[in-house]
Amino acid sequence: MTATVIIPTLNEIAHIGPLLTKLLGEPAGVVGEILVADGGSRDGTREVVSGFARRWSRVRLIDNPERIQAAGVNRAVAAADPRFETIVRIDAHALYPADYVGQLLPSLAASGADSVVVRLTTRGHGGFQSAVAIAQNSRIGTGGSTHRMGGASAWVDHGHHAAFRRTMFEAAGGYDTSFEANEDAELDARLRALGGRIWLDTTIPVIYYPRATLGGLAKQYFRYGSGRARTIIKHGERLRLRQLLPPAVTLAVGFSLVGAVLVPALLIVPAIYALALGAAATVFAVKERALVALLAAPALATMHIAWGAGFLWRKALQTKVGNL
Repeated sequence: MTATVIIPTLNEIAHIGPLLTKLLGEPAGVVGEILVADGGSRDGTREVVSGFARRWSRVRLIDNPERIQAAGVNRAVAAADPRFETIVRIDAHALYPADYVGQLLPSLAASGADSVVVRLTTRGHGGFQSAVAIAQNSRIGTGGSTHRMGGASAWVDHGHHAAFRRTMFEAAGGYDTSFEANEDAELDARLRALGGRIWLDTTIPVIYYPRATLGGLAKQYFRYGSGRARTIIKHGERLRLRQLLPPAVTLAVGFSLVGAVLVPALLIVPAIYALALGAAATVFAVKERALVALLAAPALATMHIAWGAGFLWRKALQTKVGNL
């Protein structure tokens, strides 16, 4: 079993060189080719990839004019060598073990799955990014999602995308490129509808580096919420409790702040929410022995409210369109 590794990129100069070096360290019988689908980087990413391609025939640069990851992966799959039956998706801004692909392929074979997903652990480089990482690694930050908190390998509905059997990826039609986010969960819904099975392998570690600014985090989570709403609308899925909470919190806090103009006592709602986040951040600070963990409180608030706002906005937009 040999894999085509696909890396969607956009301005990843800080990560692409070391990542390609690591992947090229795996045997050609494991990593048959590496396709970098670049969305028009202007920071030197394309030049670095082109330099690797001149030295290593296994590396190719694929243009991704749509500039979004889903489109880039689809384009790369279409251009992939048909001899390689497995697709491995890798994000440039994450940290992988040296034999990452070499671990994925046996897992795919042994499980008999159509897709192997992995557990994601977040890590920060000091300051606010570290606080975001702490928040995202917690149950209050993720709602206990399996690919974030799961301790044992198991069959799942969704997880962090890693390896696919190419035939199943193509049969499902690849990623829906109209999705601004949540395209992975949407694809998983189509895979399951085709009878595909998804195996979460928690023994293969992946480290993700989160947004380092409050604004960047808010934009990311707004897109996450909007994308989740689109997936639910498209497939008629029901929200789980952990997915219901952010919209509920957003509505409760929003209405309370507006209503407090007439009924000041309503401020008790956002006050209780803020106290709960403060208490959680205090626990994190004690556990991590780091005062920076107190910044997990505004990180959590941003994640919850932005996700909820994105979800509600998309649902309202869809309702408006449906009524036209």
